[in-house]
Amino acid sequence: MAKVTHWDLVPETPQQIDAVADHCRRLVTRRALVGAGVALVPIPGIDWVTDVAILVKLIPEINRAFGLTPEQVERLSPDRRVVVYKAISAGGSMLVGRLITREVVMYTLRLVGVRLTTQQAAKFVPVAGQAVSALLTFSALKYVCEQHIRQCMDVSRQLALPTPAAA
Repeated sequence: MAKVTHWDLVPETPQQIDAVADHCRRLVTRRALVGAGVALVPIPGIDWVTDVAILVKLIPEINRAFGLTPEQVERLSPDRRVVVYKAISAGGSMLVGRLITREVVMYTLRLVGVRLTTQQAAKFVPVAGQAVSALLTFSALKYVCEQHIRQCMDVSRQLALPTPAAA
């Protein structure tokens, strides 16, 4: 199977959608491991900054892979754009098809706030605390990104359906 590196348009078949999702999950795992590595450093706060930086770069990459950046959505035909916006609003996503800012990422991280608060508290326990902090960072990044990938997949599946005009 060919390696998926970039999509200019929304993937149209279930196989393409799955291939993009697999590519994004591998990307997320690599970046989450980097975040977990930074969480091993016993300086409180550095991991939060790293988590935000990772997500500010990673979420747009996932959107781009699914053809769902604001620029890519604007290039769609008007009827397809309506489908995207309806799917986004129905799914309640803040990250699909949107400009990703630090504030949006901070809001998203607050959704997994209990884990991250525990992570900061764990920093004060020598060695084991850093390990717990790294595990929590990894799982929080994976969780946020997995939810985003699933939302992108849902939007892509909606776009793969025939438009009402075509049906």
